[in-house]
Amino acid sequence: MAIRYDITHTTIYRYVQPVRFGLHRVMFRPRDSHDLRVLATDLQVSPEADVRKIQDPYSNSIALVQPKGEATELRIVCSFAIEHVPAPPDVLTLDRAAEYLPFAYSVQDRLDLEHYLRPHHDDPQGTLIRWAHQFLHTDKPNGTLDILTSMNAHIAHSLKYTARDEEGTQTPLETLALGSGSCRDYALLMMEAARRLGVATRFVSGYLYDAALDGGVVEPGEAITGAGSTHAWLHAYLPGAGWVSFDPTNNQALGSAGLIRVGVARDPALAAPISGSWFGKPEAYSGLEATVQVRRSG
Repeated sequence: MAIRYDITHTTIYRYVQPVRFGLHRVMFRPRDSHDLRVLATDLQVSPEADVRKIQDPYSNSIALVQPKGEATELRIVCSFAIEHVPAPPDVLTLDRAAEYLPFAYSVQDRLDLEHYLRPHHDDPQGTLIRWAHQFLHTDKPNGTLDILTSMNAHIAHSLKYTARDEEGTQTPLETLALGSGSCRDYALLMMEAARRLGVATRFVSGYLYDAALDGGVVEPGEAITGAGSTHAWLHAYLPGAGWVSFDPTNNQALGSAGLIRVGVARDPALAAPISGSWFGKPEAYSGLEATVQVRRSG
């Protein structure tokens, strides 16, 4: 059953004196697919700006925003309405050859998945691969879904979630050393660990629906972490099922209920919701405010 959501994402950069702005890259709308249909979109920028819309190498919709003149505030408001059909986890079926780790992708799949299979972050002492291997069994077969679900749950339960507004992502080794991270740090940790087990993964940027923030009733045990701002999770490519969602922040695996996908990339640095530059004295910058409202309207 399709669910309609109305999303408004407001980002405000503030400065204590007028500054000039460089080009800003805005990931402003989801990509239509069988599980997500875009009904309407809107992009508002203040001060006035020139806007060009393109598709990046991952077919994400990108707005290239060039604000005009000087200002003490840059405000970017992205809003859109979508219909989302969440994937039910109980109908997930893998190809028989992919039911257990390790498995091999077909030659054709591997050609397309090469950048999603190759680790992007160094592990000189083998710390991350040892961490990943703790989920493997030595006395029974390693079910692909079981291992990934266990890893997803372990991250959710063993690390401390910390919200972080500033740009950038911790490396997997930094997240393990700190024992904490944001949603994008959790996603990257699991992505890199799964890649070392031979599973192709990609980073997903988007939004998370929380009934509590929409005036709804929340059942005990259904607390949501990471709503109210942009959210990040990952996809693992599993033959027979395709790209499957894992949200280690909320220990949500195999389904996509409440996860509203906007952009995907092989690395978090390539899927920032907004990135850009400004020109002025370093002390002119006074802060960033980012808010997200996700309302269910049907």
